[in-house]
Amino acid sequence: MPVTIVQVDAFTHKPFSGNPAAVCVLPGPREPEWMQAVAGEMNLSETAFLHKEGEGYRLRWFTPALEVELCGYATLASAHVLWERGSVPEAATIHFFTHSGELTAAKQGDWIELDFPAEPEEPVKTPASLQEALGVKLLYTGRNRFDYLVEVESEKTLRRLRPDFPLLEKMHARGICVTSRSQSAEYDFVSRFFAPASGMSEDPVTGSAHCCLGPFWGKRLGKEELLGFQVSARGGVVRVRLAEKRVLLGGQAVTVLRGELL
Repeated sequence: MPVTIVQVDAFTHKPFSGNPAAVCVLPGPREPEWMQAVAGEMNLSETAFLHKEGEGYRLRWFTPALEVELCGYATLASAHVLWERGSVPEAATIHFFTHSGELTAAKQGDWIELDFPAEPEEPVKTPASLQEALGVKLLYTGRNRFDYLVEVESEKTLRRLRPDFPLLEKMHARGICVTSRSQSAEYDFVSRFFAPASGMSEDPVTGSAHCCLGPFWGKRLGKEELLGFQVSARGGVVRVRLAEKRVLLGGQAVTVLRGELL
């Protein structure tokens, strides 16, 4: 029987921006090898697979190269698809069961808010290879269980980064999140996310990275509600609200493609 697969642009309100994710709602569990093969075929940063389980949905995320433990934009896309197809009432909170525990999604007008675990970083000594790969002055280097977090001196520096991706791939981390204060009053901070070891040179918008960026900038700016902009070529906006050991991520999403796996 054909399985519907939907492509959604997440953390944006308009098509062809934000981060594209594929969402596959299954009638039941499928083997990881099949899901990995589908993710490779879709060749997007992430493909989400979900099926009904109890009062919620079992959710897994795959890049073209591997399964990941936490992904914001593909979770946002999954919630968007469930509401769009009428699988869940508009006013209902969606519960996702994942490798990173239970996550929830709730509608707030045209926005969707995700309840994710906070993933604060700890300061570390800057690896020489990281400094070499980025090739700019680093104000701060930290790391959490997933990624390196690096602060650079300005948004101008951030936008001009041309990393050495083969060198970054050797960093033994899911990715490298580079950030700075925003030069625009519209946003509190800006960021880029490089993940060659996970199968993508640069991720357009990385919701899960904001589980670290939110606490990082919240402490520095003395704010519990922040607005971030990921300055990739496609760009995307992420609202961040800080709660105790949790980060609430807000974003919008739009469907751009529907198809069938035959």
